Amino acid sequence: MADQLVVRTDEGAVTRLTLSRPDKLNALNSAMLRVLRTHLEAIAGDESVRCVVLAGAGRSFSAGKDLTDVRGGDDYDPTEDGSTVDFLDALPQPTIGRIQGHCFTGGLELVLACDLLVAADDARICDTHAKWGIIPLWGMSVRLPERVGLSAAKRMMFSSMEVSGKEAARIGLVDESVPLDQLDDAVDRLANGIAAGSGDSNRIVKRLVMASPLQDARAFALKLERERVHGMPRDRAERLEASQRR
Repeated sequence: MADQLVVRTDEGAVTRLTLSRPDKLNALNSAMLRVLRTHLEAIAGDESVRCVVLAGAGRSFSAGKDLTDVRGGDDYDPTEDGSTVDFLDALPQPTIGRIQGHCFTGGLELVLACDLLVAADDARICDTHAKWGIIPLWGMSVRLPERVGLSAAKRMMFSSMEVSGKEAARIGLVDESVPLDQLDDAVDRLANGIAAGSGDSNRIVKRLVMASPLQDARAFALKLERERVHGMPRDRAERLEASQRR
């Protein structure tokens, strides 16, 4: 059922949202993102929730955007999907992304909208837009450089290189990296520490951080990406067809 594509669980003041297509490595399709948006909208107005954890069921956080949608060509409209990522970014409560296994491309774009990131040491994180002849539409060109700086972001985006969770922590892509068997404990410790603080204080602090004058430029950059002002790669169809054969 569609409403089971993202599962909500509550424990005290911490809410966990779990992407639940484990047989597809939690590849993100529009139906899943609509369910996620519904959960986020309910949480946004719930002051009893003081921290939100975004996780993936099974062995991966997310292998990325389901290319079945993308292969629709110009018929694919990223606006609705991207607005869900933006809504996560602007959620009033602090958010934590829990990363294990694959965290590729669209999955990375989604988790970058979280405030804090905790990864397993052996997680595999990368951006494969160039590999498949597609372009970022959910904020990669803005949020990845915010995390790691321009040079490291360009290297990841241009080369489709993978980094481990441990390397991601070294370059600032994630805030903490731990062995996989310690991942839940690390996330719970961070989430519970946040939830123990003042919910009002954290919401206000987050609002203040997002109210920086720099946010106008950030919003403009996200809009440029979403509207595809620079067009699409000419070898897009060929590369996507190759991905389907693989």
